[in-house]
Amino acid sequence: MSSAESQQEQLSQSDPSPSPNSCSSFELLDMDAGSLYEPVSPHWFYCKIIDSKETWIPFNSEDSQQLEEAYGSGKNCDGRVVPTDGGRYDVHLGERMRYAVYWDELASEVRRCTWFYKGDKDNKYVPYSESFSQVLEETYMLAVTLDEWKKKLESPNREIIILHNPKLMVHYQPVAGSDEWGSTPTEQGRPRTVKRGVENISVDIHCGEPLQIDHLVFVVHGIGPACDLRFRSIVQCVNDFRSVSLNLLQTHFKKAQENQQIGRVEFLPVNWHSPLHSTGVDVDLQRITLPSINRLRHFTNDTILDVFFYNSPTYCQTIVDTVASEMNRIYTLFLQRNPDFKGGVSIAGHSLGSLILFDILTNQKDSLGDMDNEKDAPNIVMDQGDTLTLEEDLKKLQLSEFFSVFEKEKVDKEALALCTDKDLQEMGIPLGPRKKILNHFRTRKNLMDINRPTLQPASGVTVSNIPKESGVCSKTDATGNGDYLHVGIGQVSVKYPRLIYKPEIFFAFGSPIGMFLTVRGLKRIDPNYKFPTCKGFFNIYHPFDPVAYRIEPMVVPGVEFEPMLIPHHKGRKRMHLELREGLTRMSMDLKNNLLGSLRMAWKSFTRAPYPALQASETTEETEAECESSPEKLSDVNTEETSVAVKEEVPPINVGMLNGGQRIDYVLQEKPIESFNEYLFALQSHLCYWESEDTVLLVLKEIYQTQGIFLDQPLQ
Repeated sequence: MSSAESQQEQLSQSDPSPSPNSCSSFELLDMDAGSLYEPVSPHWFYCKIIDSKETWIPFNSEDSQQLEEAYGSGKNCDGRVVPTDGGRYDVHLGERMRYAVYWDELASEVRRCTWFYKGDKDNKYVPYSESFSQVLEETYMLAVTLDEWKKKLESPNREIIILHNPKLMVHYQPVAGSDEWGSTPTEQGRPRTVKRGVENISVDIHCGEPLQIDHLVFVVHGIGPACDLRFRSIVQCVNDFRSVSLNLLQTHFKKAQENQQIGRVEFLPVNWHSPLHSTGVDVDLQRITLPSINRLRHFTNDTILDVFFYNSPTYCQTIVDTVASEMNRIYTLFLQRNPDFKGGVSIAGHSLGSLILFDILTNQKDSLGDMDNEKDAPNIVMDQGDTLTLEEDLKKLQLSEFFSVFEKEKVDKEALALCTDKDLQEMGIPLGPRKKILNHFRTRKNLMDINRPTLQPASGVTVSNIPKESGVCSKTDATGNGDYLHVGIGQVSVKYPRLIYKPEIFFAFGSPIGMFLTVRGLKRIDPNYKFPTCKGFFNIYHPFDPVAYRIEPMVVPGVEFEPMLIPHHKGRKRMHLELREGLTRMSMDLKNNLLGSLRMAWKSFTRAPYPALQASETTEETEAECESSPEKLSDVNTEETSVAVKEEVPPINVGMLNGGQRIDYVLQEKPIESFNEYLFALQSHLCYWESEDTVLLVLKEIYQTQGIFLDQPLQ
C-alpha cells in the first residue's frame, strides 16, 4: 500500500465522511486526476465574534455576487462601498471591513474565500487568508495541469498543507516547541480536512432579500441590554424577527410576491439602554451597591432599575429623548439610503419599550396647527415645574383683568383648581375665560398635588377622581361640572419630543401599559380617545407572560369578554387546545346527560302519574330548580355562553384606540408550555422574537393597510 493510500485511510478513520445529504457530498463530483483545470468559484465571508470565538459567516448569494463584481470591476477598491444585508451593513472593499449602518456595532473583517480547512472543536470550516488561498490555488492548478501531486506547502503560520490528490488534501498544525532547535515543521498531530470551493463545505448560504421595501418598523426593547434567554442584544433578536417575516412572506403572501405586489418589511432596532447607562449613573450606583451577591446586584442595576429610571423625571427625559431622536435619526438616514421608499412607518415595543412608545404617542401633535391652537392654553406636558404666581399665570393666559376678582374673593391657585364652572360664573367671569381658567389651573393642580400621583393631561383620556353614582367617566364630564377631572394618563413631567413621521400602527409585545396606567391613577380610557398621530394599536401577549396586561377592560370596564385569539400560522388552533376544548365539550355533555337522567329518575320516583299535569309540573319544577341553583344553570350553559361570546366578538365596541378594532390579542401556548405555567413564565415574556404567530399578525395588519391580504385568510 502506498503512503498516499495509507494516509487516506488514516484520514478516513479520524475524520468520518459526511452524510450524502450534506453539501460536502459535492466532493464526489470533483474532477478526476488528469482532467482540465477549472478556476475555483470564490464566495465572500465576514467574521463575527460569537461566544468569544471567531465565526466565519457567508454573505447571502446576492451580496457575495455584488462584492465579487465590485472586486473584479478593475476599479480602485480603496474607496468602494458595497451595501449588503438589505442595506443594513456597508462593506468597505479596500479595508475588507463590514460596518453597521443604523446602529453601533464592532466592525467585522471581510474575506474573499476560496480554500477552507476544518476548525478545532465545532467542525466548522475556516477560510484561509486571501494571499495564501491564491498560493494554494496556483499549486493546485499546476498539480492538475501536470498531474503531479503530493505537493507540500508551508503557510505563514508554519502550518503544513499537503495536496495528495484532488480528493485528499490535509492540513497539519505545528506542534508546540518543534522549532526550538531550528528544525522544520513536520506532519505531526491529527490531520485536518482541506476543501476547495464553498460548494464542498457544509454551510448554509441564504438567498438575498427583496430589494423593494414596503414598510418600515422600528422596534424598541425593554429593560436591560439582553432581550432573550440567550442574552442576545436587540439587534440579534430583531434579526430573528426579520428572518421569520421573510419566511412567512414566501409561504403566506406567495401570490402577492409572484405578482410583484410586495417586497418585504424592514425591521430596525432602537437601543436606548446604552445611552442611558452611559450618563454616569452606573458609577453612582456602584458606590452605593453592597458587595454581597455581586452578580445578582449587578443584574438588578443593569435591568430592573430601568423601570425606576423611567419613573424618574431626570432619567425619563433621557430615555424618551433617546428613543425619539434615534427613531428620527434612523428614519432620516433610511430615506437618504432609500430615496424611492414610498411606504409607511410603524413602531413596535417590547415590555417597557411599549410603555415608552405609548407615552410618546400620547403626547404627539397631529399637525403644526395643533401647536398654534395651544398657545392660549399652554401644554402642561412641556412644563418642568410650577413656579409662577396666580397673577403671572393669568397674564400668561392674557386674562390679567380678572386678577382683581380673584384677589377680592381671596382665591389662590389651589382654591382656583377646586372651583367649578358655576363658581366662576357667580364671580362674574365670562364663558370664554372660564373655560381657559378651568382647563389650565385644574390640570395644574392635579400635576402638583402631593397627595396624588403626578398626572398630566392628554386629550381624550379621562379618570374619575371624584366618583359619581353612575360611575361613568367621559370627555364631556370633564368640561362640565366639577365632579370629573380631566387629568390624562399620568406620565412623568418631562418634555416629550415629537416624531418627524406619523406611525400607522403601534404593536406592543408583552406590554405592562395597562398596569402602569392603573398605578398612575387612571381608571378608564375614554372610548373616543385615539393617538393623535397613530391610527392602530395592537396589544399582543402570551397567556403566561407575567409582565403583560390587557387594555380593553380599561376602555369597556363593565363588560367581560375574552381577548382575540391569534390564529396559528398554519391556519388552525394548536392541537392540544382543540383537544382541550373537545374534552370540555364532552365532559359537559356527559354531565348534562347524567344530571338529566338522575332528575327524570327522581321525578318518576317521587311524583304520582298525572299525565294531564305532568307537562306543566315539569315546567314549573324546572324553573324552580333553575332559580334555586343558578350554579347548575351556569355549568350547563358554559359552552353555550362561550359560543355566544365568540359570536358577539365583532359587535363589541372597544373604542377608537385601534380604529374601532379589537386591541388585545393573545397567543396560543405551546403544548409543552401548558403543563406548567410557572416554569415557562419568563420564557413566555421573551418568546415574541421567534414567534411565527406574532410576526404573521404584524405582517397581516401592515399589508392590510395596503390592500394586500393573506393567500388563505386565517381561521
